[in-house]
Amino acid sequence: MDRSSSTRLTKLVVEKAETRGARYDLWDLELAGFGLRVEKSGTKSFIIRYRVDGGGRSAPRRFLAVGRYGPLTVEQARKKAKALLGAAASGRDPAGDVQEKRRESTMKELLDFYEKHGCVIQRGKHKGNSMKPQTKQNTMARLRNHVEPLLGHKRVNGITSGDIETFVTDVTEGKTAKDEKVGPRKRVIVRGGEGAARKVVRDLSAVFSFGARHRFNAKNPVEQASVRKTDNRRERFLTLEEVSRLGEAFDKVEARGANPKAIAISRLWALTGCRRNEIAELKVHEVNLTSSLFEFDDTKTGKSIRPFGPAAAALLQKLLKERNEGYLFPAERGDGYYQGTRSIWAEVTKLAKLPGVTPHTLRHTLGSTATSSGEALALTGAILGHANLRSTAIYAHVQRDPSLEAAKRVEKLLATALERKAVEKNQDETAKAGPEVDADLIRVLAERLSKEDSDATRLRAILAQVIALNT
Repeated sequence: MDRSSSTRLTKLVVEKAETRGARYDLWDLELAGFGLRVEKSGTKSFIIRYRVDGGGRSAPRRFLAVGRYGPLTVEQARKKAKALLGAAASGRDPAGDVQEKRRESTMKELLDFYEKHGCVIQRGKHKGNSMKPQTKQNTMARLRNHVEPLLGHKRVNGITSGDIETFVTDVTEGKTAKDEKVGPRKRVIVRGGEGAARKVVRDLSAVFSFGARHRFNAKNPVEQASVRKTDNRRERFLTLEEVSRLGEAFDKVEARGANPKAIAISRLWALTGCRRNEIAELKVHEVNLTSSLFEFDDTKTGKSIRPFGPAAAALLQKLLKERNEGYLFPAERGDGYYQGTRSIWAEVTKLAKLPGVTPHTLRHTLGSTATSSGEALALTGAILGHANLRSTAIYAHVQRDPSLEAAKRVEKLLATALERKAVEKNQDETAKAGPEVDADLIRVLAERLSKEDSDATRLRAILAQVIALNT
């Protein structure tokens, strides 16, 4: 049940309002019906409450959001609330007026409202938190470039599941694709296709769910539409032979005088399995050479600690001799990080005859190399920095040494391929290094974990029992 209390709302009171395990309200002692709502996520918004038809205990009670703290100051919100409460006292229904107006809104108007008040994480442990700036930018770009041209003029309440199916077909067929110059050395390139359609329809579903919560629409038409919202399960990854070709291409492009930062970033993508910007935006203080760990301040899943192997360590050690603070790969001009990998990557993949391969493919490659060479899923998750609850729970309660050793073993395979050594010999050594008991141990452990709770004490006991029984 929501809890509430009363105090005089000031800037200090609002800023010091703590986050609790459930949403709660603080009501102003000075202006009756004016309050602050503090969400479980930490979001703070000003609200009003009143009874319709001028008041009376039998009249329905209404709540209406005035605006978020930050864009609105306390005094601005108080002034706006006073006007709305005055209208309610004279017999009007501000919340009803807002709802009626929203029900008549177009899709473009909903997108405008979503960009300003929505853009929150929908699932997982970060549910309710605001998207990271880059995630919000990418999400809104997809919505503006695909949804707005095709559905922006339609009334939100009038959009049907059939409209969604037509929309997905149009995006897939490239009807929203464009390549426009919007300024000096700046272009907007929008690509259609199945992948773009799947991503934007997931975004669109979140928009409709948000709209329903804010009375723009009665239901989410995406839920009933016959469209695919998930990506292909068969992710593209490279074989060790393909990684070897990639290494040869790196050498050729480097010999031609390519920017060494671009080559180093690309090699680290292959050796570590880190996300594109985790390496591009890497800071000197995030590299712990002594422990062979990346200690990322902020990633897609928050703060993250990731192991890396000897080949990556050697490359990083060389790079750190030239930098002692700031970005490891600084921009050629300005204070940002280097962002010139696109052209180099296109050249490398063309030379290696690997069309369609992206830096994220290398992340899938490390994961597939790890699991196919016998590494446990939990250790693979530790190398990749996954936020999966089970992988995270296991990794949180085991020593880092096993995951570091796993990183070394997997990286050795990839480093050998990049250096064009005998792939067949490496595969033979890998097969010899993984006795049958490892597979049995992983199977038994997985069965036990699926039936047990994942608290720290129980996990340690399960691990100890399974290891004892299989050694």
